[in-house]
Amino acid sequence: MRLPDCVAVLTGASGGIGLELADQLCSAGGRVLAVSRQQGKLAELMARYPGQLRWQQADLRGAEGRRDVLEAARAMGSCNLLINAAGVNRFALLEQMDEAALDELFDLNIKAAVQLTRLCLPLLRAQPSALVVNVGSIYGSIGYPGYATYCASKFALRGFSEALRRELADTSVNVLYAAPRTTRTTMNSSAAQALNQALKVGVDDPQDVARAVLDAVQAERSELYLGWPEKLFVRLNGMLPGVVDRALRKQLPLIRRYSTWHSKESSK
Repeated sequence: MRLPDCVAVLTGASGGIGLELADQLCSAGGRVLAVSRQQGKLAELMARYPGQLRWQQADLRGAEGRRDVLEAARAMGSCNLLINAAGVNRFALLEQMDEAALDELFDLNIKAAVQLTRLCLPLLRAQPSALVVNVGSIYGSIGYPGYATYCASKFALRGFSEALRRELADTSVNVLYAAPRTTRTTMNSSAAQALNQALKVGVDDPQDVARAVLDAVQAERSELYLGWPEKLFVRLNGMLPGVVDRALRKQLPLIRRYSTWHSKESSK
């Protein structure tokens, strides 16, 4: 898919990877309906791309917000690209999570993506060529302690992407699952950042992640995994999960230590 031909609905557009995707899509000549709860830094982009970028305020956790996005997409006249980039991350042990935090995570990370895709499919199928991009995570392929709930949501998103791609194989709509590794965004808590530094985890800039995703869009790929050695660990986890079990068990003391920051941050 050529980026200048893209008429995109983009969720999670006010920051991080989503904001960079909006910027790079508009810079390439595409049109973008940017969806987020708060306008944030999108105001600057809207001033830079007045004819290409439109903002739609919506809380995607609710049906009303998703219907508002659908109506705004219809108002654009066409839509050939849906990018589900909205999401929330929580570094915490399962027993440290309360019910409200769990509901928010699953409502946004998986339910919103599935429901919005369902609503937008008729618009996408009406195009000669269309694409759904689901922004997941390396943690959608590797269960990592301290991220049990986040992993569960991203495993679900990966399974949804794979099944939907096969379900739509005889249509004009393809599905791309993009799995970044840790990315430098405000979504990461100070505890998560400290753990990453202690473990010497590679961290990517959102500009680079967005560029890789759009390269995959142009190449019409079905999957994208970012980062080394993370891509190796994905394969290793599939073939020899016991090896990964033993490696991650060695990290548990650090993970438990930094997870105690979660309670302190949550109580602020």
